[in-house]
Amino acid sequence: KKGEDPSQDQVDIPVRSTPAKGYELLFQPEVVHVYLSLLMEAKNPHVLEASAGAIQNLCAGNWTYGRCIRGLVRKEKGLSMITELLNHENDRVVRAMSGALRNLALDARNRELEGQHSVAQLVANLPGGGQSQPVRALSEETVVSILSTLHEVLGTNIDAARIFRTSQGVERLVLIHKDGNRSEREVRGAVLILKTLWAHKEIRRALQKDGWKKEDILVEVKPVDNSNRPLGGYEESTLPLIDKGNKGDRDMIPMNDMGPDAYTTLDRNNTHESSDKDSVQKN
Repeated sequence: KKGEDPSQDQVDIPVRSTPAKGYELLFQPEVVHVYLSLLMEAKNPHVLEASAGAIQNLCAGNWTYGRCIRGLVRKEKGLSMITELLNHENDRVVRAMSGALRNLALDARNRELEGQHSVAQLVANLPGGGQSQPVRALSEETVVSILSTLHEVLGTNIDAARIFRTSQGVERLVLIHKDGNRSEREVRGAVLILKTLWAHKEIRRALQKDGWKKEDILVEVKPVDNSNRPLGGYEESTLPLIDKGNKGDRDMIPMNDMGPDAYTTLDRNNTHESSDKDSVQKN
């Protein structure tokens, strides 16, 4: 994508005085290339989901390697790769890509690029596409993830808000709010974005020209009855695949086939844990 130009992008990589070892191997800058390669080449949805999930976890929070990895994903054109995978037919893959984009957007430059290139695809995954654009049957958890990512990306980004509006995003949010079959979490997410959009004076004027009124946008969340949902209101889609009756169907990843010299920075002889440094924060 335009904007993800490695020659124009400098990322501060922490300097190591000794080889990484133990748990440090999990968050070294070199892993970015591994995960992005899996996203590019893998066909197995479990691998795609796990790779995006790893990127999401590594990019969580404001720690040294999180900031570094957010920059490296952009530098290696990972943002466009992850955005393209929002088109995947697997619900859990779409959710994982959305989660990764949300944490990557903690970086200001990433947030700007996602506003330009990811918003339209995120909107396309929301319920309410109409007859001309069939709605994909995504789970509540995935819809909530997409709404959360959109809220993170839109924020104070007026350009992203413009794209959201022209992508029929407002119509979809209003439909989520009015649809009695949507969960309270989905409705709250939609209402929060609507309020964010209305806070942009330029977008507010454009919405008024489109025929929207204040009472259409600044709406309240009505409690939703989830008593009829399975498992007493617990969403099964949050369960790991292995706990959903899919035992034994995960493909094994042959890590040993990667070769002994895949990453020269890894110290294979030292298996002792190193002293605690920054801890990985999960979002």
